[in-house]
Amino acid sequence: MSTDRTQDALDTALRLARAHAALTKRLDSVLAHRHGVSYADFQVLLHLGAAPGTRMRRVDLAEAVGLTASGVTRGLGPLERIGLVEREKDPRDARIAYAALTATGRERLAEMTLSAEEVATDWFTAGCTESEVATLSRLLTAVGGRGRPRATRGPDA
Repeated sequence: MSTDRTQDALDTALRLARAHAALTKRLDSVLAHRHGVSYADFQVLLHLGAAPGTRMRRVDLAEAVGLTASGVTRGLGPLERIGLVEREKDPRDARIAYAALTATGRERLAEMTLSAEEVATDWFTAGCTESEVATLSRLLTAVGGRGRPRATRGPDA
């Protein structure tokens, strides 16, 4: 028999999933129309942009975005063709492949980030106070949510 707590938990999970789907759809639409990339592409570019030297091993990128290595490889193809990402080989180990942002990729990522920030701001200011957004951020972090990757510039950045 379900308790109020389990019913509330399921209700909250379903609301969160619905909100996620709606926000993802909005981000996908804006990024596609303004920049010609999907929200999934944007997430890949965000991780590359935050990585030291703006490059990551493909296997690490897959882990970061929650895809398989082959899924990342398929997703990187179109980004390579439009000049946002390039493939780099490790000079010491030919088995290791990196995905790296190009100069154009870094410029376009900055533009895409502004668009995504605009969508997020519009999304949350329509129904939440600044304090509520901060509380939601803390709650999502507590259940395993992560914010956007932040650049960590090392000596090769």
